[in-house]
Amino acid sequence: MRLTILRTCRAAALALPLMAAPVLLGAAQARPAPESFADLAARLLPGVVNVSSVQTLKAGADNQGPDIPVFPPGSPFEQFFKDFMQRNHPNGGAPPPARRAQALGSGFIIDPSGIVVTNNHVIAGADEITVILQDGTSLKATLIGHDERADLAVLQVHSDKPLTAVPWGDSQKERVGDWVLAIGNPFGLGGSVTAGIVSARGRNIDAGPYDNFIQTDAAINKGNSGGPLFNMDGQVIGINTAIYSPSGGSIGIGFSIPSDMARTVVDQLRKYGHARRGWLGVRIQEVTQDIADSVGLKEATGAMVAGVTEGGPAAKARLRSGDIILKFNGRDIKQMHNLPRIVAETEIGREVPVVVWRGGKQVDLTATVGELPEDIKTASAKTPEQPAAPATVDLSDLGIKLIEITPQTREKYRLAQDAKGVLITAVDGASPAADRGLKAGDVIVEVQQHEVHSPADVRDGVAQARKADRKSVLMLIQTSEGMRWVPISLAANPDRKPG
Repeated sequence: MRLTILRTCRAAALALPLMAAPVLLGAAQARPAPESFADLAARLLPGVVNVSSVQTLKAGADNQGPDIPVFPPGSPFEQFFKDFMQRNHPNGGAPPPARRAQALGSGFIIDPSGIVVTNNHVIAGADEITVILQDGTSLKATLIGHDERADLAVLQVHSDKPLTAVPWGDSQKERVGDWVLAIGNPFGLGGSVTAGIVSARGRNIDAGPYDNFIQTDAAINKGNSGGPLFNMDGQVIGINTAIYSPSGGSIGIGFSIPSDMARTVVDQLRKYGHARRGWLGVRIQEVTQDIADSVGLKEATGAMVAGVTEGGPAAKARLRSGDIILKFNGRDIKQMHNLPRIVAETEIGREVPVVVWRGGKQVDLTATVGELPEDIKTASAKTPEQPAAPATVDLSDLGIKLIEITPQTREKYRLAQDAKGVLITAVDGASPAADRGLKAGDVIVEVQQHEVHSPADVRDGVAQARKADRKSVLMLIQTSEGMRWVPISLAANPDRKPG
């Protein structure tokens, strides 16, 4: 059965019952489960709100009735279908008029003056936003600021009396197994309380570049989006955002934005109206074990630089394509997806140490963190750029044929005018190169982190990798889709025939 990550701001159907608390075995001592959450819930409920947003959907491609098939003018079928649409649709089959769609979610008050935090996807595109307090009071809300990358939004409401606010907590202190309480507006039912534990930390669910979710088994359903996740001290340690579900209902796997990250973004939204994040200016890719072996790293760790933005902080710090970032500002980069979040959380304008793996050894650099431009997309390994001019080499052990780039081959393979490197003209379908997805028209830009300008350069780079007893040779490949580092096996294949 296919499981799906769902945003949780819409209403529909029934909620599932809470699972029983798990029994802890072994010698470790655990804090006993509370006899009741009633006192804590009573204190927190007034600080949690329902968020209702209304959006006007104009007539258009997403809001049309059935299309009338196209027939030759004067065809009897043309008149038949026109008559049919007029009989069955009062507006004669024309697109329906604009209509209003409503989304329901949750939120919480962080300041008695009426500052409310929720998810961005709860209010995205809304014409009207209404905040409903626990006592049923409805207050019109205005949007102070929102951030799509972190999926957070800050609202302002005005009340004749101070509102009940809930405090932030430190999500870093929460441990797997700690009790938590989720309060929100599931399926539009109003203030609902569920209990559970912290199931995991640091979850990456591919929802965005800064994934670092708290996972919980406290029941979270559609409509809970933007609602708070509390610790047993009544502090907000997460913002409920998504669920993992095959059906759209809770199966005990929910995800919350950690308060440490959310609080920083919320403060920026209140101060600037938008988030301000640190920016390094690199495009990165995962370091696989094959890549690690090919550059002499003992384990697959860090983030490999696949491209550097011209004029950006990384370029000024002399980072270059092929570097593997092992540490940033004193923090280990264990996995690629850790780097964007760590950079984003770093103070803009701050000089930080960066440790990279280059040429078989660690190199210490210093970078000054910039501010992420609004039009810069998150780090990825897709970057068009690259490939220069004649001579042919057949690397039969890898299964590729190479030629220098000429005006003729540049035109034939539709290469960029500034393309540099060595062109692959053929790939053996049963070769190590084919196993890695290489194909004719790809361009080899670097071998073992050294630029190549001729087929002989590629051949020499492969020979040096063999001499160094590498299991694979690392190549920077420019394809029609972008640039990526590719480790190609150097394992001998006695059954191969020269191609």
